[in-house]
Amino acid sequence: MDIEKKFQGLFFQTFYVSKEESSCPQIADIIGFTKKFKNINNASISYRYGKRVLINNSDIKLEKTEKKDFLELVDYNPFKKTLMVMGKHEPNLEAPLHWFIINYRNEINAVVLIKDNKYLQYFEDKLPSADKNFPLWSVDKIKEIMKLLSDNKKIVLKNIGVLYVGKSLKEIKDIISNDIEDFK
Repeated sequence: MDIEKKFQGLFFQTFYVSKEESSCPQIADIIGFTKKFKNINNASISYRYGKRVLINNSDIKLEKTEKKDFLELVDYNPFKKTLMVMGKHEPNLEAPLHWFIINYRNEINAVVLIKDNKYLQYFEDKLPSADKNFPLWSVDKIKEIMKLLSDNKKIVLKNIGVLYVGKSLKEIKDIISNDIEDFK
């Protein structure tokens, strides 16, 4: 598969509404949540903040998360592939996925994507999987994921990671804590 086809739909253009660090009060809650999970190195986490989405700016080791690691997604246009953000850093590559889930599912306020290969391999055959060959983060891929999330709080994103959604960070923390016990 050629590189352009593999990554079709992945890239987006970022426009900054503001380059200031986010002052969202929920950042402290998210940092508290992340401190509970040692040894998870690669993850993206987002949380509903009014009409915006608070998200980490790059893959983070959860236990070392700091306030400077977050930015706010203001809007995303999947057809023009443009993302409007507030913050100092570039958004992570999963930002469009997080934005879609939180903006189109009112009952979901928090999203966590754990991108650890061993963790993914353990759950690959145990959870529903988004494994159709759509370009990454294309509208078709997002539709596939959203359909799976209509009946599930956790799914596998083939070759990417395990995706968790919930009404609150506490709900996701409880689900992940149980899964980590199974994983050990």
